[in-house]
Amino acid sequence: MYDRSTQVNRSVDSINFGIGQPDFDLLPHALIRQVAATRFAEGDTELLNYGFPQGDGRFRWALADFLSQGYGGEVQPQQLMTTAGASQALDLICTFFARPGDTVFVEEPSYFLALRILQEDHRLNAVPIATDEDGLVPAAVEEALTRHRPVFLYTIPAYQNPTGRTLSRGRRQALLALAEAHDFLIVADEVYHLLDFGTPPPPPFAAHADSGRVLSIGSFSKILAPGLRLGWVQTAPERAQRFALSGLADSGGGLNQFTSNLVRVALEGGGQRAYLDGLRRTYRERVEAMDAALRREIGARAAWRVPGGGFFFWLTCAEPVDTSVLLERTAAARVGFLPGRRCSSVGGQSNCLRLCFAHYGVAEIQEGIRRLGQVFES
Repeated sequence: MYDRSTQVNRSVDSINFGIGQPDFDLLPHALIRQVAATRFAEGDTELLNYGFPQGDGRFRWALADFLSQGYGGEVQPQQLMTTAGASQALDLICTFFARPGDTVFVEEPSYFLALRILQEDHRLNAVPIATDEDGLVPAAVEEALTRHRPVFLYTIPAYQNPTGRTLSRGRRQALLALAEAHDFLIVADEVYHLLDFGTPPPPPFAAHADSGRVLSIGSFSKILAPGLRLGWVQTAPERAQRFALSGLADSGGGLNQFTSNLVRVALEGGGQRAYLDGLRRTYRERVEAMDAALRREIGARAAWRVPGGGFFFWLTCAEPVDTSVLLERTAAARVGFLPGRRCSSVGGQSNCLRLCFAHYGVAEIQEGIRRLGQVFES
């Protein structure tokens, strides 16, 4: 998902850690040119025609094989519904499984643009559920269930946006049990699951797709390129068919026929896997650089935990401060961040802020955190 509201002109001398997207210099231009040439050279006419409502069959087979290796468990192509990115996947889930006024549970804090899809686009009642260093708290879910009947729970279980936290294996099992007992769905936004920096997270909720309780969202935006607008939902085959039988998918001949045909080549030829390995190495270096700079420039004025994957650091200020107000003082220092309040469904988290390490190189990270330290001192 692309943070349009934090886009910045890189030609100016500004470092905005509020941007939640990859570094332009890391995007796989050569790989995409190569796979496009290969795909056009195959010579069939399907590439530029309508496709199949559930998505191109060869692409879904290639994606299933890629995910089976990445997730460490078997994925079947009939479980997969191709979408135009994770944002469209979440929008479709809201369309098919919720109605305006329905209640959904969300993490506190959560991804601010997902909250907009839920609360503004679909007019759902988003009930915040407490999180801690191990992710969503099952006891808090249980307590909320005494007062609410959610249609689904929305979670980002691996390297969460904005906190970088990962839901523990035991808590995943507890949430699955609660979903079964109280008849709600788990919408797992697992776009960061494959973006670990050494130690993989627990098995994804996608591993429980056939339970009928899970809709797992994935995307190439974080592991290849966001401009491709290519994602998927993994769920029980009958639920995937429900998406495929929609007028939107049927009339459109699938939701991303052209791009999925190109990415299929990258999956089959190993280009995607090699590119992802490179991203992991690069992002690990940037995490280490940001952590070292934070310890040097911010120190005890904030607390954070080093993320094991994903895109983000989450800082909690030691002294009471509204980071939305603090952000107003960063313009003069030519540095930016995402205030915590924007990541809350109820206007909380005002003492926190999100920093993205994916958009800048090591030198820019070091300079940006130096500037941020000056703002903290003023």
